[in-house]
Amino acid sequence: MYRIMIIEDDQAMAEAMEKQIRSWGNECLCVRDFQNILPVFVEYDPHMVLMDIMLPFFNGYHWCSEIRRISNVPVVFISSASDNMNIVMAMNMGGDDFIPKPVDLQVMTAKIQAVLRRTYDMAGKVPVLEHRGAVLNLNSTVLTYQGERIELTKNEFRILQTLMENKGKVVSRDTLMTRLWQMDSYVEENTLTVNVTRLRKKLEGAGLADFIVTKVGRGYLIE
Repeated sequence: MYRIMIIEDDQAMAEAMEKQIRSWGNECLCVRDFQNILPVFVEYDPHMVLMDIMLPFFNGYHWCSEIRRISNVPVVFISSASDNMNIVMAMNMGGDDFIPKPVDLQVMTAKIQAVLRRTYDMAGKVPVLEHRGAVLNLNSTVLTYQGERIELTKNEFRILQTLMENKGKVVSRDTLMTRLWQMDSYVEENTLTVNVTRLRKKLEGAGLADFIVTKVGRGYLIE
């Protein structure tokens, strides 16, 4: 089951698309607030975005660019502006496909399934973790926030990955120590404290204050 986010200001069309998507057994969310799309995107964490080009306030190219700053999730543009220039523009802005209006629901279904299959069945889940606009790339072990790359050591990466994978849950020191032991034969408990302290300084330096919360006697938490 996939989560698909629809950003389309034609409510009747958006509802028809939503009904079709839900009929496959997938989840779907139609955006209603076209001024604050990115926070909704981050909270919903979709597997795919269907994006109209002509939107109130900011166009779809703008929002695709904003999404691309924090995520590699597939974006499929939907627009009546289906001339070659708009198709090229959509692809250059980070789009994965283009569906012209009026939308044929069967064509839409085929294109969405093809993109989902190509992205997730063949390549696996997009290898990033996201929180508060910070994106941890699981392939490169780099954290990105507001366009800034934050280089992490192996231990810092493993600590942050574990906490982000368990977002909203307290992770015990023992759990984190076990994660650090994966490649090292022995890690002293003080090593964890030193690495968490160093990681916090890097996060605070990038503008991510209080990203990691200490729960005394229990462990650490990303809220």
